[in-house]
Amino acid sequence: MKKFALTLCALCVLTSASIAAEADNKIPEKKNPPTREQMMKMHHAREAVFEQKLGLTEVQKLKVREQRKQGFEKIKPVMEQLKSKKQEAEMVRRSKISVEEQEAKLTVLDKDIQELQKQANIIRKQNMKDFESILTSRQKKTLKQMKKEGRNRFEKGRRITPPPCPQDRSKEIK
Repeated sequence: MKKFALTLCALCVLTSASIAAEADNKIPEKKNPPTREQMMKMHHAREAVFEQKLGLTEVQKLKVREQRKQGFEKIKPVMEQLKSKKQEAEMVRRSKISVEEQEAKLTVLDKDIQELQKQANIIRKQNMKDFESILTSRQKKTLKQMKKEGRNRFEKGRRITPPPCPQDRSKEIK
């Protein structure tokens, strides 16, 4: 019986060692983040696919590009202010001032951040309305379908079930 137990233990050790060795070989290497040029190539490729799916004409493409530039110029100052406020909030969190002062400053900054986010959303919605004004009714239907598919993909990626909540053990201790 002892020989059987020793043999079984040895087998387990050898098996776990070989599995661990395989796992070490399968560790993926860290990939470097894409460069700015690579990001721009990916952006232009997605843009081309989007334009192709909608079936935009050359005139529409030119109008869309012009609108994008204008929309970017409209939202740029808001985004810069938003970035500034977020950095300021981070500095307050890291500061060594009293908790009460931190909370007071963060409350004001959070309100400012929310207001700037509302402004950015208003600009984005207006940009979308301007974009849709260029499209034909058929292209609008296609865009609506593309948005629906995008929302579905987004929701599918978010459907991760949270871990179960730990049960209250205080009742068991009594």
